[in-house]
Order: sequence, then structure tokens, then C-alpha cells
Amino acid sequence: MTGTGTGTSLGEGPVREGPFRVGLVGYGLAGSVFHAPLIAATEGLTLDTVVTSNADRQQQARDEFPDVRIAATPDELWPRADELDLVVIASPNKTHVPIATAALKAGLPVVVDKPIAGTAADARELAALADERGLLLSVFQNRRWDNDFLTLQKLVTEGGLGDVYRFESRFERWRPEPKGGWRESGDPAEVGGLLYDLGSHVVDQALVLFGPAASVYAESDVRRAGAEADDDTFIAITHTNGVRSHLYVSATTAQLGPRFRTLGSKAGYVKYGLDPQEAALRDGERPVAGKEKEWGVEPEELWGRVGSGESPATGGGTPVPTLPGAYPSYYAAVAAALSGTGQNPVTALEAAAALDVLEGARRSARENVTVIL
Repeated sequence: MTGTGTGTSLGEGPVREGPFRVGLVGYGLAGSVFHAPLIAATEGLTLDTVVTSNADRQQQARDEFPDVRIAATPDELWPRADELDLVVIASPNKTHVPIATAALKAGLPVVVDKPIAGTAADARELAALADERGLLLSVFQNRRWDNDFLTLQKLVTEGGLGDVYRFESRFERWRPEPKGGWRESGDPAEVGGLLYDLGSHVVDQALVLFGPAASVYAESDVRRAGAEADDDTFIAITHTNGVRSHLYVSATTAQLGPRFRTLGSKAGYVKYGLDPQEAALRDGERPVAGKEKEWGVEPEELWGRVGSGESPATGGGTPVPTLPGAYPSYYAAVAAALSGTGQNPVTALEAAAALDVLEGARRSARENVTVIL
């Protein structure tokens, strides 16, 4: 099988032709809203099997994909591993490592939703197993393909902001009442809380933009009555190149700040609002092959602004067209990696580096110290 768990080089061996048959483990929010529609929309991939023990979700999968096969547990996949080409794991966080391990040992390439594991050590062990077996192991960090992130990445790469000094990123919500479920559980085994949920996104984006972290400081609180896990967290990263990233993830933000505020030696970029792709997927909209330019587009009034010496809130700066969001690009890259013609879009070692930061942030918040990485 082409591709590797850790590297980004082209796979070795002969080029393989799809379509590649996908087994999707989990059909909750992640599986039904993100993975299944994106897999189905990707040329070269076909959704073969959905794994869920929930009868309502089984019926939902059949209604949305009439030809799909249903399995109640992941263990039903391994005896017929030769009928699949990829396993996608979109089940609760605590199951990621054991299911990914079983899939790799069954000889199947794997995509794991973020966070790949609860610890960086576990992520690196999975990467080592994938490399040992010569199998693709990729991590679904879909926010790398957010419209605002792609736009900011272009600005930074082209030098439009000069030397970046400070990067502020906010993934904030107003949810004054806890929703419950494993994502808000205080049990460490569940790997819940915003630090590992939304924090996995904002930390990954910061590392992609500005490189490795030298140190991290964090403040993490449980604000809401009845909440068990952190719901209001701040992470400060000092990168090895001197850039400082200030990252906010919260469910208790009554007034939302800018999604990005990036300050450089020449100019700053300020962008409000979230990428529209999640909302579109939740509403049942689907990307269509060949019409990528029509997906993930936002109206002009939501464009961010680049400028200096003025506030965008009072009309300062120049509007910058937001690039279209591109979640379908992730699975297109996975299909290319499986065929031997492309690269692993997000490696397990990249995910492990983000987990190093998240583990350091958790320790920092607990001990009120700055953690050197």
C-alpha cells in the first residue's frame, strides 16, 4: 500500500487505481456531517461500509447512501479487510487509538479524526506501526482548509503582512448551557473538553503557519454550572522563530471576537466569522465534483481586511477576497496518496507535535507555569 504514517513523500511502488472502498467508523456529528459527505463527493473514493451500533443512525446512513453496507462494530470489518482500502475513524476520541491500531494490524490504511490520540506518545506509536506496515496514516485536520485560514496562509507566504509578530486566533461560541455527552465529560479517559476539541484546530493552524513551538502557557477554566470539562481556555505559544500565537477556545463568549487578528511589520489582517462549510454540510448541502469553485464561498461583506494604523471596525484597511473553503481537498489528497500519486495531507507526526503543545498547555494551566517544549 502506498503512503506512510509519518512522511509526506510520494508513495513507493506501482500506481494503484481506485475507486478505493472506505469503511467509516462512527456516524455521529463527525461521521455523518463531515466524513461521509466528503468521502462520497471525492473522485476515487466510495463509501462502502458505515459502522454504528445505533439503529437510528444505521437507518440514516441507509437513507443517505442506499448502497452502503452497515456494520454494528469495527470488529466486523477486520475479517473482510481485503474488501476495503481505507478505514476512517470518526468515533469518540477515546476509541481512536485502539480502532486505528486494529485497522493497521489488519493491513488497512487509516484516516483518524482529530485528535488522533490523547497523548503525543500514543500518536507516535501509531505512526511507528503505520510505517512498520507501510500503510497510510492520516489525520483529519479539516480546518487547514477553512476559507479564512487559506487566505491568511497566502498572505503570510507572500509577505503581505511583513514579518508576523503576533497571531491571534479565536474559536469562540456562546453556549451558556452544557450539552452533555462525552465531549463535555470530565473523565480524562474521554479526552473531552475544549482544549482537545477546538484546541486541536487552533494549535494545528498556528504550527502550520509559524512552525514549531518553543514554549506554551495556558489558562483553562470550567465556567458553566454543571460543566465537567474545560469550556474557556487560552493558549499562548512562543514559536521557535519568535512569533507569538494567542489562541482562544470558549463556549462562554457572550461577544465574539475576530476569528483571526494577525499583526506584522507591514500590516495586519483581521477576519470575523467562521468558515461556511460546516454550516453548509449541516444544512444538507454537498460539494459536487467539478464545481469546487462554487463550494465554500462567502459573501464580500464578510471578507477580512488588511491595513495598518486603523481599525477594521471603523472601515480601516482594504477588503481582501476570502479564498473559497476547500474541505474536499483533504479527501482528494488522501485518494492521491492511496493511489501512489500524492502526499499524505496531514501526517501523524504533525498531529503528535500539536499534542505536545496541548499536553504542555494542560500542564501549564494545572500548575500555573510556562512549559518549555
